[in-house]
Amino acid sequence: MEPKFDVTMNEYLPLRDVVFNTLRQAILRGELKPGERLMEIQLANKLGVSRTPIREAIRKLELEGLVLMIPRKGAEVAEITEKNLRDVLEVRAALEELAVQLACDRIDKEGIENLKRAAENFKSTLDSDDITKIAEADVAFHDIIYLATDNQRLIQLLNNLREQMYRYRVEYLKQKDCYPQLLAEHQQIIHALENGEKDVATKLTNQHIKNQVSAVSGVIRNK
Repeated sequence: MEPKFDVTMNEYLPLRDVVFNTLRQAILRGELKPGERLMEIQLANKLGVSRTPIREAIRKLELEGLVLMIPRKGAEVAEITEKNLRDVLEVRAALEELAVQLACDRIDKEGIENLKRAAENFKSTLDSDDITKIAEADVAFHDIIYLATDNQRLIQLLNNLREQMYRYRVEYLKQKDCYPQLLAEHQQIIHALENGEKDVATKLTNQHIKNQVSAVSGVIRNK
Protein backbone atom coordinates (compact mmCIF):
# COMPACT_ATOMS: atom_id res chain seq x y z
CA MET A 1 0.00 0.00 0.00
CA GLU A 2 1.32 3.45 -0.90
CA PRO A 3 2.20 5.45 2.26
CA LYS A 4 -0.09 8.46 2.75
CA PHE A 5 2.41 11.08 3.88
CA ASP A 6 4.83 13.55 2.36
CA VAL A 7 8.15 15.02 3.42
CA THR A 8 8.21 18.64 4.55
CA MET A 9 11.58 20.16 3.76
CA ASN A 10 13.27 22.40 6.31
CA GLU A 11 16.22 24.50 5.19
CA TYR A 12 17.58 24.57 8.74
CA LEU A 13 17.75 20.77 9.16
CA PRO A 14 19.96 18.20 7.44
CA LEU A 15 18.03 16.00 5.02
CA ARG A 16 18.52 12.91 7.21
CA ASP A 17 16.77 14.70 10.11
CA VAL A 18 13.91 15.83 7.88
CA VAL A 19 13.40 12.24 6.69
CA PHE A 20 13.66 10.91 10.25
CA ASN A 21 11.05 13.39 11.54
CA THR A 22 8.75 12.58 8.62
CA LEU A 23 8.88 8.83 9.20
CA ARG A 24 8.64 9.24 12.96
CA GLN A 25 5.47 11.29 12.70
CA ALA A 26 4.02 8.86 10.15
CA ILE A 27 4.49 6.03 12.68
CA LEU A 28 3.16 8.01 15.65
CA ARG A 29 0.09 9.14 13.68
CA GLY A 30 -0.55 5.60 12.46
CA GLU A 31 0.09 6.37 8.78
CA LEU A 32 2.71 3.64 8.94
CA LYS A 33 1.05 0.76 10.79
CA PRO A 34 2.57 -1.63 13.35
CA GLY A 35 4.00 -4.60 11.48
CA GLU A 36 4.26 -2.69 8.20
CA ARG A 37 7.54 -3.23 6.34
CA LEU A 38 9.71 -0.21 5.63
CA MET A 39 10.99 -0.65 2.10
CA GLU A 40 13.94 1.66 1.48
CA ILE A 41 13.38 2.00 -2.27
CA GLN A 42 9.64 2.62 -1.90
CA LEU A 43 10.16 5.24 0.83
CA ALA A 44 12.99 6.92 -1.09
CA ASN A 45 10.77 7.22 -4.17
CA LYS A 46 7.84 8.44 -2.10
CA LEU A 47 9.86 11.15 -0.37
CA GLY A 48 12.00 12.06 -3.35
CA VAL A 49 15.31 11.32 -1.64
CA SER A 50 18.11 8.78 -1.97
CA ARG A 51 18.20 5.58 0.07
CA THR A 52 20.98 6.88 2.34
CA PRO A 53 18.85 9.26 4.51
CA ILE A 54 16.11 6.60 4.59
CA ARG A 55 18.59 4.06 5.94
CA GLU A 56 19.93 6.54 8.52
CA ALA A 57 16.40 7.42 9.64
CA ILE A 58 15.47 3.76 10.06
CA ARG A 59 18.52 3.22 12.30
CA LYS A 60 17.46 6.13 14.54
CA LEU A 61 13.88 4.87 14.63
CA GLU A 62 15.19 1.48 15.76
CA LEU A 63 16.97 3.20 18.68
CA GLU A 64 13.65 4.78 19.69
CA GLY A 65 11.93 1.41 19.64
CA LEU A 66 9.67 2.51 16.80
CA VAL A 67 11.21 0.10 14.28
CA LEU A 68 12.41 -3.50 14.49
CA MET A 69 15.07 -5.05 12.30
CA ILE A 70 13.98 -8.58 11.38
CA PRO A 71 16.71 -10.98 10.14
CA ARG A 72 16.34 -11.80 6.41
CA LYS A 73 13.27 -9.60 6.26
CA GLY A 74 14.37 -6.04 6.97
CA ALA A 75 12.81 -3.19 8.91
CA GLU A 76 9.22 -3.02 10.05
CA VAL A 77 7.20 -0.75 12.31
CA ALA A 78 7.34 -2.13 15.88
CA GLU A 79 4.19 -3.36 17.54
CA ILE A 80 3.06 -1.53 20.67
CA THR A 81 3.08 -4.25 23.33
CA GLU A 82 2.18 -4.16 26.99
CA LYS A 83 5.47 -5.91 27.85
CA ASN A 84 7.55 -3.24 26.12
CA LEU A 85 5.47 -0.53 27.78
CA ARG A 86 6.06 -1.94 31.24
CA ASP A 87 9.76 -2.55 30.61
CA VAL A 88 10.32 1.06 29.56
CA LEU A 89 8.18 2.65 32.24
CA GLU A 90 9.62 0.53 35.06
CA VAL A 91 13.04 1.94 34.22
CA ARG A 92 11.59 5.42 33.86
CA ALA A 93 9.92 5.17 37.27
CA ALA A 94 13.19 4.27 39.00
CA LEU A 95 15.16 7.05 37.31
CA GLU A 96 12.46 9.71 37.75
CA GLU A 97 12.01 8.90 41.42
CA LEU A 98 15.73 9.45 41.91
CA ALA A 99 15.55 12.64 39.85
CA VAL A 100 12.71 14.14 41.87
CA GLN A 101 14.45 13.25 45.15
CA LEU A 102 17.63 15.03 44.07
CA ALA A 103 15.60 17.94 42.68
CA CYS A 104 13.88 18.34 46.06
CA ASP A 105 17.27 19.03 47.61
CA ARG A 106 18.73 21.12 44.79
CA ILE A 107 16.04 23.04 42.90
CA ASP A 108 16.15 26.81 43.42
CA LYS A 109 13.51 29.54 43.13
CA GLU A 110 14.30 30.08 39.46
CA GLY A 111 13.82 26.37 38.81
CA ILE A 112 10.45 26.42 40.57
CA GLU A 113 9.34 29.41 38.51
CA ASN A 114 10.49 27.70 35.32
CA LEU A 115 8.55 24.60 36.33
CA LYS A 116 5.40 26.64 36.95
CA ARG A 117 5.73 28.30 33.53
CA ALA A 118 6.29 24.92 31.88
CA ALA A 119 3.17 23.55 33.57
CA GLU A 120 1.13 26.51 32.27
CA ASN A 121 2.58 26.10 28.81
CA PHE A 122 1.67 22.41 28.85
CA LYS A 123 -1.87 23.30 29.93
CA SER A 124 -2.17 25.81 27.07
CA THR A 125 -1.28 23.14 24.49
CA LEU A 126 -4.06 20.76 25.50
CA ASP A 127 -6.66 22.45 23.29
CA SER A 128 -4.45 21.74 20.29
CA ASP A 129 -4.87 18.74 18.02
CA ASP A 130 -1.09 18.70 17.56
CA ILE A 131 -0.11 15.72 19.70
CA THR A 132 3.58 16.36 19.03
CA LYS A 133 3.29 19.88 20.45
CA ILE A 134 1.54 18.53 23.56
CA ALA A 135 4.16 15.80 24.03
CA GLU A 136 7.02 18.30 23.66
CA ALA A 137 5.44 20.54 26.31
CA ASP A 138 5.19 17.56 28.68
CA VAL A 139 8.83 16.68 27.99
CA ALA A 140 9.85 20.29 28.72
CA PHE A 141 8.16 20.10 32.15
CA HIS A 142 10.06 16.96 33.13
CA ASP A 143 13.32 18.29 31.67
CA ILE A 144 13.31 21.11 34.24
CA ILE A 145 13.15 18.55 37.04
CA TYR A 146 16.02 16.60 35.46
CA LEU A 147 18.10 19.76 35.12
CA ALA A 148 17.51 20.61 38.78
CA THR A 149 19.24 17.36 39.85
CA ASP A 150 22.59 18.83 38.73
CA ASN A 151 23.61 15.23 37.94
CA GLN A 152 24.82 14.95 34.35
CA ARG A 153 24.99 11.14 34.41
CA LEU A 154 21.36 10.88 35.48
CA ILE A 155 20.29 13.51 32.96
CA GLN A 156 22.06 11.59 30.20
CA LEU A 157 20.35 8.33 31.16
CA LEU A 158 16.94 10.01 31.21
CA ASN A 159 17.58 11.68 27.86
CA ASN A 160 18.56 8.35 26.33
CA LEU A 161 15.44 6.71 27.72
CA ARG A 162 13.25 9.59 26.53
CA GLU A 163 13.41 8.38 22.94
CA GLN A 164 12.10 4.95 23.92
CA MET A 165 9.38 6.53 26.07
CA TYR A 166 8.19 8.94 23.40
CA ARG A 167 5.78 6.57 21.66
CA TYR A 168 4.09 5.64 24.92
CA ARG A 169 3.95 9.28 26.00
CA VAL A 170 2.15 10.11 22.75
CA GLU A 171 -0.30 7.21 23.20
CA TYR A 172 -1.03 8.45 26.73
CA LEU A 173 -1.55 12.03 25.66
CA LYS A 174 -4.04 10.95 23.01
CA GLN A 175 -6.36 10.06 25.93
CA LYS A 176 -7.94 13.45 26.57
CA ASP A 177 -9.92 12.19 29.55
CA CYS A 178 -6.56 11.87 31.36
CA TYR A 179 -5.79 15.59 31.07
CA PRO A 180 -7.44 16.82 34.32
CA GLN A 181 -5.59 14.20 36.35
CA LEU A 182 -2.31 14.93 34.54
CA LEU A 183 -2.61 18.67 35.20
CA ALA A 184 -3.35 18.04 38.87
CA GLU A 185 -0.33 15.75 39.18
CA HIS A 186 1.95 18.40 37.68
CA GLN A 187 0.74 20.95 40.22
CA GLN A 188 1.13 18.52 43.12
CA ILE A 189 4.69 17.68 42.05
CA ILE A 190 5.55 21.38 41.85
CA HIS A 191 4.13 21.95 45.35
CA ALA A 192 6.13 19.05 46.77
CA LEU A 193 9.35 20.27 45.14
CA GLU A 194 8.77 23.84 46.30
CA ASN A 195 8.35 22.65 49.87
CA GLY A 196 11.13 20.06 49.80
CA GLU A 197 8.71 17.21 50.50
CA LYS A 198 10.87 14.41 49.18
CA ASP A 199 8.64 11.48 50.19
CA VAL A 200 5.55 13.14 48.78
CA ALA A 201 7.31 14.04 45.53
CA THR A 202 8.55 10.45 45.16
CA LYS A 203 5.07 8.97 45.68
CA LEU A 204 3.52 11.47 43.28
CA THR A 205 6.09 10.68 40.61
CA ASN A 206 5.54 6.95 41.00
CA GLN A 207 1.77 7.38 40.71
CA HIS A 208 2.21 9.73 37.75
CA ILE A 209 3.95 6.96 35.83
CA LYS A 210 1.62 4.18 37.05
CA ASN A 211 -1.31 6.15 35.65
CA GLN A 212 0.45 6.28 32.29
CA VAL A 213 1.03 2.51 32.34
CA SER A 214 -2.62 1.90 33.19
CA ALA A 215 -3.99 4.21 30.49
CA VAL A 216 -1.74 2.94 27.70
CA SER A 217 -2.21 -0.70 28.72
CA GLY A 218 -5.95 -0.18 28.31
CA VAL A 219 -5.41 1.17 24.80
CA ILE A 220 -3.18 -1.79 23.87
CA ARG A 221 -5.72 -4.35 25.12
CA ASN A 222 -8.54 -2.70 23.18
CA LYS A 223 -6.66 -2.70 19.86
